[in-house]
Amino acid sequence: MIRSGISLRFIPAEVEEFRQIGLELGEATHQNDVEHEVSRWAHTLADERFDLLEQIAVEMAKARGVKLPPKLSVAK
Repeated sequence: MIRSGISLRFIPAEVEEFRQIGLELGEATHQNDVEHEVSRWAHTLADERFDLLEQIAVEMAKARGVKLPPKLSVAK
């Protein structure tokens, strides 16, 4: 990725790598585009594969050395 201020560009190999995990960044030219696509991707994962999203969050927390908040339960 090449970044200049808030503008950015991805090389074709990077676009393909992101596409493999469900991120469509071929048209992204600014940081806001990336944030929008990651948000869309996370909402889709939350709806379709919450277990996978939870696993990603755990691994990200481990990498940063932070603890995730406790799980919430749904009252019925």
